[in-house]
Amino acid sequence: MATGIHTGTTAARRAGPLTGFAVGVTATRRREELTALLERRGARVVEAPLMRIVPLGDDTALREATERCLAGPLDYVIATTGVGWRCWMSAADDWGTGGRLAAACRAAVVLTRGPKATGAVRASGLDEAFSPRSEANDELLTWLLARPLDGRRIAVQEHGVPLDGFAAALRERGAEVIEVPVYRWGPPDDPEAVRRLVELTVRRELHALSFTSAQAIEALLACADGFDRRAEVLAALGRDVLAVCVGPVCARPLLELGIEPVCPERGRLGALVRTLAEALPARMRRELEYEGRLVVLQGSAVLTDDAQVTLPPVLAALLRALADRPGHVLSRAELLRRVWLADRADEHAVEAAIARLRTALGPHSGLVRTVSKRGYRLAVAA
Repeated sequence: MATGIHTGTTAARRAGPLTGFAVGVTATRRREELTALLERRGARVVEAPLMRIVPLGDDTALREATERCLAGPLDYVIATTGVGWRCWMSAADDWGTGGRLAAACRAAVVLTRGPKATGAVRASGLDEAFSPRSEANDELLTWLLARPLDGRRIAVQEHGVPLDGFAAALRERGAEVIEVPVYRWGPPDDPEAVRRLVELTVRRELHALSFTSAQAIEALLACADGFDRRAEVLAALGRDVLAVCVGPVCARPLLELGIEPVCPERGRLGALVRTLAEALPARMRRELEYEGRLVVLQGSAVLTDDAQVTLPPVLAALLRALADRPGHVLSRAELLRRVWLADRADEHAVEAAIARLRTALGPHSGLVRTVSKRGYRLAVAA
C-alpha cells in the first residue's frame, strides 16, 4: 500500500475478517454455536437448517438391534457419529441393558468414523482400535475387508440414513451385520427458510454457504430441484458463492459435481470458521487508494477512514467488478455480463445502478468516474 494512505484507527482496520459478508448456515446440530462464531467475526448469518433429526418414534427397531447384539459375542462394533452412539448407550441404560451392552462392546474391536464418534466412545469407557484419518466410511470398510470376516458379527451404528452399501459389502464376505438405527434425517422444520436460502444463493446475495454434513448438501440440491433451480444453485456455487465444508467426507457430493469447496485441515466448527475467515477476504476483499486514503471493499461493505457503508447486493457486485480492474474502463455491456450475468439487457440499468452507487458512497462518490462513450472506471491507479 502506498505511503500516502492515511493509516490511523479507521473503520477499515477495526472491521472483523467477515464484516460485509453474508454466510448461509445449513447445520442442524450446533447451529447456534456456528452462528455465534461467524457473527463474532462480523458476518451476517442467514440460518436455514436443511434437515432435522427425527428420533425414531417407535424404539422397537433399536431395541431389537440391541437385543441381537447381546444374543452372542460381537467381533466388531462401528460408531459412526457421536450423537448416535450416545443416544444408543442412553437408550440401553433406560432399558436396563446398558452394562451388558458396554461389556459386549468392550469385548469387541471398536471402530470409530471420526473424532466426534471417538470422543463419545471414549466417554463411555471404551477404546477404539481404528479410526480413519479421512473420517470416511470407505476407509473403515477397506480396513474391515482386509480381515477375515466369514462368520464375524458386526454391529454398525447408523447415522441418519441406512448404510446399505456398507452392510452389503460386509455380508458378501460372510459377516453377520446388525444395523443399529438410532435416528433418521427428516425434512426441514422451516421449508420457507430453505426456499429463501436457495433464492439468495441464486441471486448471489450470499457470499458463502457452510456445510457440516454431506446429507445437508444433498438436501439443498433436492430442495433446489423442487424449485427447478438446481442448475442455478450449482452455477452459483461453482463461481460466486463459496462453499465451505467441515471436511472431505462432507465435501464429497460437491466434488463429484466438479465444485471445489474449501475445507479446514481439522473437522471442527472452529477450524471451519477460521478457514472461512481466511478464504472469503482472500477472494473478495479489495484495498484501494482514493485521494491518499484507504478504501476497502469487503463483501457488501465499503470501509473508509471513519465510516462503514453496507451496499445492496447489486451495488456491491458493481463496485467489486470495477475494483477487480482498478483504473481500467469497463463498458456497460461488460458490467451487464459481470454483474447482471446477462449478455443482453437494458444498459440504462447500469446507468441507474451507477447513480445509486455514487449516492451510497456519499463523500466518496467521486471514486466512480464516467468515461464518456466508453463506460466507467474507479478513480485509482491502474
